[in-house]
Amino acid sequence: MKGCDRLRVEIAREAARIMYEEGVKEYRDAKRKAAKAFGTEKALSLGSHLPSNAEIHEELDRLVRMHEGETRPDRLLRMRLLALSWLELFEPFRPLLVGSVLTGSVRAQSDIDLHLFSESPEEVERFLDERGIPFEPETVTIRYGSQFQDYFHIFLEDGGIVIDCTVYAPEERHRKPKSSITGRPMERADAARLRKLIAGDAVGDGKV
Repeated sequence: MKGCDRLRVEIAREAARIMYEEGVKEYRDAKRKAAKAFGTEKALSLGSHLPSNAEIHEELDRLVRMHEGETRPDRLLRMRLLALSWLELFEPFRPLLVGSVLTGSVRAQSDIDLHLFSESPEEVERFLDERGIPFEPETVTIRYGSQFQDYFHIFLEDGGIVIDCTVYAPEERHRKPKSSITGRPMERADAARLRKLIAGDAVGDGKV
């Protein structure tokens, strides 16, 4: 966090609070809502005072440690075990785990995020239909600068936890998408790697 920019710090903390207390999932949305708290007119001129996703994530992680520190290890292990069961189920689609369950930054509202690779989303839908597994499909549009990209998601629920599956073309498996937090290639793990992390959880060292 830039030391002399107090407004930037305040916006990052407010955005983190919004994500934690109000369940806003996208950093972009939380940042905009936090900026508006300083007044509609001022929000338009905040410019360089707007924090990065990484700065908001740092504040969010601080909140989670403060309020959920004692329960976090158990939650992480439970969610990784659940994620493993879905990776095994989706084996025909060469699935990969991404996001907070992989990195360890879980909180009470965390989802399990999976990447599936298929010739078509309909193939995944048929797979679930044949097994009687309920799901909700949704096309999510993400903006990258002036460009817009559509992503097909399938949302499932297991024990009160949402499983968010993004369906990619098979060739995309070898192209790591960039993390919205770090801007670097996203960490991803297959079932074999997740099993090793779970083994590490059991002895108190489940870091990526």
